[in-house]
Amino acid sequence: MVLWCRTSEELYGFLFLGTESSSVSHQTMANTHRESVQAGLKEEDDEDKMVDILQERRDSSDLGHAFRTFNPRPYKGAPPCSVADLNRAVLGSEDVRRVMEEVAMETGSSLEAVTEEAGGILKEMSQNLQLGFVRLMGYMLSKVLKRIYSSIYVNMDALHLLQRVVEDTPVILLPNHRSYTDFLVISYIMFTYDIPLPVIASGLALARMNFVGEMLRRSGAFYIRRDIASNRLYCAVLSEYVKSLVRRGFAPVEFYIEGYRSRSLKSLTPKLGMMRMVLEPFLKGEVHDITFVPISISYDRVLEESLLARELLGIPKPRESTLSLLKVSWVLKEDYGCMHVSFGRPVSARQLCHGNVTELPERSSEEYQAWVNRLAHVIVGIQERGSFTSPWSLMACLLLQEPLSVLTDSGLAWRQLAERTLWLKRLALDFGARLNWPGRVSDWEVMSSAVALHHTSVHLQGERVFLVGDEDAAAGREPISAEDGVSKMAAPVLMMASYRNQTLHLFVRPALLAVALKLAGCGRRDDIFASFCFLQDVFRSEFIFIPGNSSQDFEEACLLLEKRGTVHVVGQQEVMPSEDGVEVLSFLRGLLQPFIDSYQVMLGFLCEQEANVITEEDFLPAVRSLASKLILSGDLRTYETLSSDTQKNVLSSLRRLAAVTKLKASEQKKYSVDKDAVGRIADTLSGKIRPQML
Repeated sequence: MVLWCRTSEELYGFLFLGTESSSVSHQTMANTHRESVQAGLKEEDDEDKMVDILQERRDSSDLGHAFRTFNPRPYKGAPPCSVADLNRAVLGSEDVRRVMEEVAMETGSSLEAVTEEAGGILKEMSQNLQLGFVRLMGYMLSKVLKRIYSSIYVNMDALHLLQRVVEDTPVILLPNHRSYTDFLVISYIMFTYDIPLPVIASGLALARMNFVGEMLRRSGAFYIRRDIASNRLYCAVLSEYVKSLVRRGFAPVEFYIEGYRSRSLKSLTPKLGMMRMVLEPFLKGEVHDITFVPISISYDRVLEESLLARELLGIPKPRESTLSLLKVSWVLKEDYGCMHVSFGRPVSARQLCHGNVTELPERSSEEYQAWVNRLAHVIVGIQERGSFTSPWSLMACLLLQEPLSVLTDSGLAWRQLAERTLWLKRLALDFGARLNWPGRVSDWEVMSSAVALHHTSVHLQGERVFLVGDEDAAAGREPISAEDGVSKMAAPVLMMASYRNQTLHLFVRPALLAVALKLAGCGRRDDIFASFCFLQDVFRSEFIFIPGNSSQDFEEACLLLEKRGTVHVVGQQEVMPSEDGVEVLSFLRGLLQPFIDSYQVMLGFLCEQEANVITEEDFLPAVRSLASKLILSGDLRTYETLSSDTQKNVLSSLRRLAAVTKLKASEQKKYSVDKDAVGRIADTLSGKIRPQML
């Protein structure tokens, strides 16, 4: 199912290879990875079949489904735990009592007042799972899901395996997060197949929605505030609450390892706080084992597509409320295609450490934090490899490499786009893609249907494909200014880019190699590898790379391009582009070009500023204004520089590369800029300096 981590032994290797303590040579690592990739590519053909769970709902009663006998088999037959009992256990725990006493001493408050505050936190946070509300939610979801999705495919063999695993160990469900639909669908599937319903970490904003917030709470949601690092009492209560859920095991615990919903539909750098919490009961010996289950959710079309694009342009998202939910009832009239929910293979924490917890580093050590970080990255990688690529995602890759004037003025020839899409389909399959490409209809019908489904992005007119403009342009309203016009055109472009982003995990390593071949300026393997590592370091906030796995990633890229005939790998000395590889290399470089161009604009902006200190609040609009002017002048082709995610990723990358330092004393997000270091990175990215000379 994935190109790595097909077994717990292999996952264990990936968690520890590449660390300084590893005695395994780089050559052995490379050979192992090459064999793993080859085996993984073959294994794609043996995937368990996906079953449309909506088909049965269309053929039977929704009321009968909602009120049928629900017979889950939880961990060790654990009975449901009342809210009062669970909260009492949390407040009575040694760790929470110690923190309450310390907070009382530090603030001068009475212990009773601090205890009352902790009780208020729990009241705000706690889930209150009740089967009656789950049945009501199930009935409503059956109606809605059948209306907006043509199919919801689930890999049933993996789901049946989860049914067995959940009886033996506490289970941690780890889905990716692309839509508000995610957690609803997972609970719906668990209810349908008699698997204990999960309790789900959710943002506190949902709790404030009248009726809906309480309904979600009673369907298993527990609510967490954001930006809690400075609140010791809240952190202690949350940590103990999550650990208590794991210890008791009456329900799987579900959370998003990326932390929040991805507005760009790309995988996000994992957050580690919840991972550390759920691991602790196992590490302390309070439970024999815990099992992680990565889940990949793939959409043909995302409900929030236009909203997400506008958020990336700095337009605040509407406040989550029941009224705002009712205002978007028009989505029930739209077609969102199909959804794939792929449950990954269970990952045992005990097997990761070979049954011996003492093999792991001390929990307070940097080595342990690095281990958790690698585990989190591996899980996101499994999510990516388990996802399905839609025809539209492939088409978006190609459309975004065309000049925007072609898509808005003359249009792109439909036949040209279709033929190129079929070429890209073959390339994606060579790279190990799982394609959502119906086999019972012609390729032309598949592609035509994809264009029709995404009518908010493109339309077909006279055998040519045109980009659909924003709502104001469609209504004949002129933009207030030229920069305003750029921003309005950016929304549909970023919406299309989000679907391209869903495929980037397939191509990013070969694409980095394609760019590295150009940056290195020669065929020497060591120089190309240095360029490859430099690019990984720069774009580590954009794409998921397992820390310490650069050698394996480079080997994978070489293998995939060599298999395709795009490069010739000559032993351990040279990697040379082939004469037949021009088309593939050009496409791969084109995929990364928007990111390279965007980074160059922002690196140049930082170098040209008079001040050496900037705030994020000033940086984002200033860069957006500069990018708009460059687009209007024709000096910048990509609209993705306008994306706030890209802008923040640049700052994150520069912090990691020690070119920018966050000033801790400031209440704002304020940064000190090392302009010389930023300039060197910009020159290396543009090819003026060889990475090996940096």
